[in-house]
Amino acid sequence: MGPSAIRYAGLAGQLESAGVSPTDAGDLAVPHHATRDADAGPANAKHVQEVEEVTTSLADAVSTALAEETTPLALGGDHSIAIGSLVGSARDADIGVIWFDAHGDFNTPSTSPSGNVHGMPLAAALGIGDFEGAEWANAAGLEAENVAIVGLRSVDGPEAEAIRDTDVTVYTMSDIDERGITDVTNDALDVATDGTDGVHISLDLDWLDPREAPGVGTPVRGGVTYREAHAAMELVARSEAMRSFELVEVNPILDEHNETATLATELAASAFGKRIL
Repeated sequence: MGPSAIRYAGLAGQLESAGVSPTDAGDLAVPHHATRDADAGPANAKHVQEVEEVTTSLADAVSTALAEETTPLALGGDHSIAIGSLVGSARDADIGVIWFDAHGDFNTPSTSPSGNVHGMPLAAALGIGDFEGAEWANAAGLEAENVAIVGLRSVDGPEAEAIRDTDVTVYTMSDIDERGITDVTNDALDVATDGTDGVHISLDLDWLDPREAPGVGTPVRGGVTYREAHAAMELVARSEAMRSFELVEVNPILDEHNETATLATELAASAFGKRIL
């Protein structure tokens, strides 16, 4: 329902106002969870077989869009779709990633307290732990040294340890409080563009404070403001480094008057170049 809510909130019009000519490629086929056994795959990775099925299709769609010299924009849905976005974007290029999120999404089945794959996509793409050698999940052209997580404020203990054991760069909400969103985003862009062909932007709406974005599955108080989020996306646009983009974790069941979906469309427009003047 997330992608439908984002479309209904006026995504196409927002992108057009940014000077983009959008093409809606439609929805990928997604198995209904009620028809599948969540625990049919490896232990503590719910619906991982379905995630593999969907993200493999998404990876092909993203790769095809890039081959056609367009910029893919993926809509979720939960953050597990990022596995497909990253694999597709990194299939024929070396990429960096900026992960705008309250969470690290660096768990694996061995460390996850819930077994939800939407808490694992960054670890999966980097081949961490249980995901080592999982071709469907590993992003070939992505190295940890080109990954920046921005706005982290909720992380599990083993997950934090796993992040510290890599070359991933993390900017917490404390960093944003102390240094400001402009300096932090510019530093993240430096990390993600260092020696790469382009940057994948992953924007989880729970990056924002729940007062700004109530319609998310795992809200965490103390997130960025409306204006800080736009400022970050405007810097992304000015960098001209964005290769691919995704909006995730819009849940209209939890939203209020489609506010979160509307916010998603506005932030996408800023990332694609919409300016005040």
